[in-house]
Amino acid sequence: MITSIEFLTKMAAFLCLVSACVLSTSAYAAYGKDSNTGGSSSGLVSAGGDGSVTMTVSVESVSAAPGGSAGSGGATAWSQSVTAAVHPVCWYEQSDTGAERAEWIDSGKAAEYIRFNHSGSVEEYKTHFPDYESYADDTEGYWYIPYCDSRYMADDDERDFREIAAAYIADHDPVYVPAGQAAPAPEVDGETLARAAWDAVTIPTATIGYNPMVGDVGATIVGMDTWVWATGDTPKEVTVTATAGSTTATITATASMLTLQPKDGTATCTGFGIPWSEENDAKGTDCLIVFNRSSAHFKDSVTPVDVKVSYAIEFTASDGATGTMDTHTTSTTTTIPVAEIQTIIVQPTDEP
Repeated sequence: MITSIEFLTKMAAFLCLVSACVLSTSAYAAYGKDSNTGGSSSGLVSAGGDGSVTMTVSVESVSAAPGGSAGSGGATAWSQSVTAAVHPVCWYEQSDTGAERAEWIDSGKAAEYIRFNHSGSVEEYKTHFPDYESYADDTEGYWYIPYCDSRYMADDDERDFREIAAAYIADHDPVYVPAGQAAPAPEVDGETLARAAWDAVTIPTATIGYNPMVGDVGATIVGMDTWVWATGDTPKEVTVTATAGSTTATITATASMLTLQPKDGTATCTGFGIPWSEENDAKGTDCLIVFNRSSAHFKDSVTPVDVKVSYAIEFTASDGATGTMDTHTTSTTTTIPVAEIQTIIVQPTDEP
C-alpha cells in the first residue's frame, strides 16, 4: 500500500519529467534543462525584488481588564496595523527562453536527460509545455516553472516540505510569458501567511492593579490576601487578520488567566482577577498573592513580581488551511511594596 507521502513523492518525481527537477530535502527546483536559478522568483510582484510579497496585517484585542465593579472585562482596548513581507514557500521561477526550451527538446537533449534520470517519455514531457514550438524563435519571452524552498517555512511549521512541494508542482504546470507581460503572480499559502502575520505583531505585556494599598507608598501587608487583577491593555483575546494577494488568514489567540510569580510569596490565580471593593470582597477573587516577607531587603523596598500570560493560538485561511501554533507567552516584571505590621505583646499583670 502506498502512503500519501509516497504517492506525492512519486508524483513529484514524475513531474520532474516536466522540467528536469532537482529534488532534495530543502528544495524542489523544477528547473527546465540547466537554467541557472538562484532560489528567488524573477519578475514577481514583491517588496524588495527577492520574491517576497507584501502582506497587510490588522490586529484587535479584547482587554482582560475588568469592567465595572463586577469585573467583566471585554472592551476592545488595543489595535495595530502593520505591513510586512512574506515569501512564498512555492512560486514560479523564471527559467529559459522559448528558443532555449524548444532547442533543448527538439535536439534530443531532453530525451537523453529523461532516459538517464527518469521514467516516462518525451511526448509526456511535451504535454506540459503546450505549443512550445510556437516560441522556438522567441529569445525574449520566458518559461516560468514551479520552485519550492523549505527555507521559507517558519521554524515551528511542522508540515512535511516534500508534501507541500509535490502538491504545488502537481497543480502548477510551466507557464510561458511573452516579453513585456507580467510573470505569474506569487501565491502565499494560508499557513505560511498565518505564521508570518503572527510573527509580525507584538502582543502587549500585562499590567496589574492590587489591593490593599496602605500608606504613601501604597504597600500591601505581609500575610494578608493581596488581590491582583489585570489592567490597561492586557489582552485576553487577540485577533490577527492578514492578507497577501488572494489569500487571507485569521489568527485567534486566547488566554484565560494571569500567571504570577512573586518573590517572597505565593500566588493563586485561575483568572484575570477583579478589583477589590466591599461588594466584591463578599464574592471573592480568582487571583491573589500572600506575601511572607516585607520588601525591606529589596532594592527600593519593593518586591518583584513576574507577570505572564500564555495564549493558545489557532488559525484559519481562505485556502482551507487550519491549525494551531505553539503557545505564545508574554512576560514582564513589576514591583509591589510589601510592609509588615509590628505586633506588641503585653504580658498580663495583677498590678493595678
